[in-house]
Amino acid sequence: MKQILSFLSSLSNNNNREWFMANKKEYEACKAKFEQFTDELIARISDFDPSVRGLQAKDCTYRIYRDVRFSADKSPYKTHFACYIVRGGKKSGYSGYYFHIGTGIASTYPHAHMIAVGDYCMDPSVLALLREDIQCGGGDFEATVKQAHGYRLDDDMKLKRMPKGYDDNTPYADYIKYKAYCLYQMPETDFILSSDLPSLVASEFQKAKPFLDYINRAIEYHKEGNND
Repeated sequence: MKQILSFLSSLSNNNNREWFMANKKEYEACKAKFEQFTDELIARISDFDPSVRGLQAKDCTYRIYRDVRFSADKSPYKTHFACYIVRGGKKSGYSGYYFHIGTGIASTYPHAHMIAVGDYCMDPSVLALLREDIQCGGGDFEATVKQAHGYRLDDDMKLKRMPKGYDDNTPYADYIKYKAYCLYQMPETDFILSSDLPSLVASEFQKAKPFLDYINRAIEYHKEGNND
């Protein structure tokens, strides 16, 4: 990952088309390395989650070009590489495993490195199902969160008030306030430069698999209902 980090650092300081085109061969080499890493990570995850078996890097990685149409930041390129490993591929609608290597120049997304499980863009119907499950689940959801040692829920995705239909006396009210359910951690660069990074990342993902199963159960129910 050292080569990728070096490239991303240079790109963050030269985020323009002229520099990128002059260094495109370096980008292509880094892209190939990250895709190889992603294929290895998929294989490791498949050992404990067969639902991702058969996926390839092309099903899980993203373009480096930013969509700047609705952004005040008009920088043309992302300064991170990311993969989202999820059954059916990244556009399947299921929640999955996200890994992200950034420039490391800040402690916030998208500059930091990130390991995450879940989803930030949930269908409102799925969100409603999850809140109902959490309310009536007798602590099952809380158990999956606590089992995922080293992770935390993103409080930036938390409502200040209870959603419609719930009040402060609702069981597990604090969890019901979230408008997206994603566990994440931000590893240090020393972790990213580890010699067996795919195994280490997969091990972190495995800790949060019960949480992911909980989320995907609601998505499955929603999909089945829409197919009736």
